Amino acid sequence: MAASEESLRKALAEKQSAVEAHGNAVRALKAAKASKPEIDAAIEALNSLKLEKSSIEKQLQAAVSGSDGDGALSREAFRQAAVNTLERRLFYIPSFKIYRGVAGLYDYGPPGCAVKSNVLAFWRQHFVLEENMLEVDCPCVTPEVVLKASGHVDKFTDLMVKDEKTGTCYRADHLLKDFCNEKLQKDLTISAEKAAELKHVLATLDDLSAEALGAKIKEYGITAPDTKNPLSDPYPFNLMFQTSIGPSGLSPGYMRPETAQGIFVNFKDLYYYNGNKLPFAAAQIGQAFRNEISPRQGLLRVREFTLAEIEHFVDPEDKSHPKYSEVVDLEFLMFPREEQMSGQSAKKIRLGDAVSKGTVNNETLGYFIGRVYLFLTRLGIDKDRLRFRQHLANEMAHYAADCWDAEIECSYGWIECVGIADRSAYDLRAHSEHHVKNVFDEGQREGNIDFIGTNLDKSGVPLVAAEKFSEPREVEKLVIAPVKKELGLAFKGSQKNVVEALEAMNEKEALEMKAALESKGEVEFYVCTLGKNVPIKKNMVSISKEKKKEHQRVFTPSVIEPSFGIGRIIYCLFEHSFYTRPSKAGDEQLNVFRFPPLVAPIKCTVFPLVQNQQYEDVAKVISKSLTTAGISHKIDITGTSIGKRYARTDELGVPFAITVDSTKDVTIRERDSKLQVRVSVEEAALVVKSVTDGLRTWEDVWEKYPHHTSGSADD
Repeated sequence: MAASEESLRKALAEKQSAVEAHGNAVRALKAAKASKPEIDAAIEALNSLKLEKSSIEKQLQAAVSGSDGDGALSREAFRQAAVNTLERRLFYIPSFKIYRGVAGLYDYGPPGCAVKSNVLAFWRQHFVLEENMLEVDCPCVTPEVVLKASGHVDKFTDLMVKDEKTGTCYRADHLLKDFCNEKLQKDLTISAEKAAELKHVLATLDDLSAEALGAKIKEYGITAPDTKNPLSDPYPFNLMFQTSIGPSGLSPGYMRPETAQGIFVNFKDLYYYNGNKLPFAAAQIGQAFRNEISPRQGLLRVREFTLAEIEHFVDPEDKSHPKYSEVVDLEFLMFPREEQMSGQSAKKIRLGDAVSKGTVNNETLGYFIGRVYLFLTRLGIDKDRLRFRQHLANEMAHYAADCWDAEIECSYGWIECVGIADRSAYDLRAHSEHHVKNVFDEGQREGNIDFIGTNLDKSGVPLVAAEKFSEPREVEKLVIAPVKKELGLAFKGSQKNVVEALEAMNEKEALEMKAALESKGEVEFYVCTLGKNVPIKKNMVSISKEKKKEHQRVFTPSVIEPSFGIGRIIYCLFEHSFYTRPSKAGDEQLNVFRFPPLVAPIKCTVFPLVQNQQYEDVAKVISKSLTTAGISHKIDITGTSIGKRYARTDELGVPFAITVDSTKDVTIRERDSKLQVRVSVEEAALVVKSVTDGLRTWEDVWEKYPHHTSGSADD
């Protein structure tokens, strides 16, 4: 907890005690029928203490909300204004609205679709094209065996609690998080020690077991939010939507919870397509599905959403990047784990310094952090409300080398929008080594079985890469040689399972077995395909190290994975772009979205100043030129005042408006500055295109063309 907050809480507690003591003194004076001047003086002192207490409360409220004292209320009011505008102008709305909707499902309307399309187009240009990535498009329905290998079937869970009377489900960690935040932000009477305890709970929330989470819920007396009924103990709930492949229901599957597995299982073919060369990256944009327990927060937590994911495959012994120098001097807010653990705030750090000091694990990870920063800020995300937070030890997967989240601040707080992780070689190994037992499908269709994994003992495909040596190298290799005759006598029909399990041992396991066999003569060995331990004797297997000459090094590549939650990025972009400004008359506040031209749903509007056939004909000529140039636009020939038409399009975030008031020249108005320039009819579309394509800025246009003023433009 920040020192100022701690001292304010202590000061508030002391002032509260003083107020209570003076209150008792005033009551005692009145009971003793003291003189009026004496009572008045005591009341005046009490009121003075109350004012001091109120001042400390305001300071404390500002400290905990990170605002000017109206923090929580103003955030909620701002969010409501933004969301009302977004829904009214059909950027997005709840799905199945006429049937009262379904929590966690949303439809994008016309401007929302356009923003999303523009964001994804820029993502493709910024990553896929500039980095020469291999783009794939894989099915949403995924066989169970794939997600079993990746760990999703067993581990893709959240802890859930139920209202013991109504059966309504809630996510357990969200209830505890909400309780702690509510106490910290709105209960100013809690002690500094209690505040520190609640902050510690928030910091370690991801590390709490089901038992520890349940104990905290009971300790704090947390009940069902809607009914105040008691809650069940937390238990795991798998977030994947389950389905079956084929009519028999014998081939289980799931709607994919992420797009990455489609890339991993295609690694061998992609590696071949890339000329058997590393490093290379594969990318995929697609829908993912998570059956959230209690979705809320609009587009930030939904059950169906768009992911854009990159898997950059690299030699684990060389994680340098040839383009790292392009981002090395970027400086932005970073939040390393040491600062988080010591209660400090994020601070601006030069990316090159973070990599050279080992704060960021390697150059390739650092390169993608820099590229993500450039992507988000060019979209229109405020760089001062964007930070890169390193995962704490309790958040890191056991196999990950390092992981950072790009977090964007909005009215809901800091929201994780992009994860950038060095996942080591875990994923490819998981799919290479996974065993499939007794996978059958209901039959065949024109000679082709529905599920290609039928009757496989393993995935059967080594997902590896190779480095060819210019000269052969002598290396020491582990050799595991099962004695099949002895194993056959001992295990009969299970001999094949035992042989495969022995051959699949890694070096550490094999050397430990060798030492145990030499000292004891027999060891217990777990065979996963049999699901039990079996006794292995010294005469059943030979384990040794031999020197061999090799012409290549075969290895499993590591993967650096940037994963983008597109819906979350878009919602934060909506908030960062939204503001209000007074009308010219000052009698109302007008809503504006200051989208950069890059992502604006409509780039330009065309307005005849008045209803006039000649002006309307010119407007149609300009519209045709804009269409030819590939500029999305809207033509409005209604008789509404030009000021109202500007206001309508400002609310959609349209950056430029062309007003036709002659047959030769027109005005181009820029949304945020409201400045206008005069250009010829023939040049209008080209000027707009040059700015929307980023070839020039509005400042360049302002310097080149004659300025125009109009008293009626913003009436």
